[in-house]
Amino acid sequence: MHTNNSLRPSKVIDEEVKWDKSKTIISKTDPVGTILYMNDTFEEASEYNKIELIGEPHNVIRHPDMPKVVFKVLWDNLKQGNNFHAIVKNLTRTGRYYWVITDFDVEKDDSGKIIGYTGRRKSLPESVVKKIEPLYKTLLEIEKVKGEKASELYFNSYLQEEVNSSYDDFVVNLFEGETANTKEADKKAPVKESGMIKKGLNWFFFGETNPK
Repeated sequence: MHTNNSLRPSKVIDEEVKWDKSKTIISKTDPVGTILYMNDTFEEASEYNKIELIGEPHNVIRHPDMPKVVFKVLWDNLKQGNNFHAIVKNLTRTGRYYWVITDFDVEKDDSGKIIGYTGRRKSLPESVVKKIEPLYKTLLEIEKVKGEKASELYFNSYLQEEVNSSYDDFVVNLFEGETANTKEADKKAPVKESGMIKKGLNWFFFGETNPK
């Protein structure tokens, strides 16, 4: 499905949009990424209203600073039925940007066929942005000069050599590590689990915190 270019801003502005970062951005899409539902926080952060975006492909908010390989990894996992986390820079209606960490639920029918996805997105610490931005810039430059395949090869090698983990685990570890630092090592920070989705992100997205 092709992006409706009339919905894209005419120019990109290097300025973060103002939105309530305590809230969660929620959207639902069909299996190919067509937006079926978006909440009010999505409207606030993206500066698009529901009338504009319902029925449109989700990539209408894709920021040109985002390397394509990140979305390839994301969609490869979602199509396999894997819930997935990613760090994404999105584009607003006026050309501004907002950074989020994503969490996806894969929805299936009784036969196990994927019928859609629910995405939840929340703001993340500036320290996480500063750590992920140089990697994304490198991937984007490789894509521009050498193509998407070369970018993918570098990305896979980076994950193997630099962080020794999958992209999903890298995102979760990076986020949780930085969040723990900013909160002076929250004692409730969960231990790694072999299955990864981590409890830390569960309570981040769903408020599943235990009272002290």
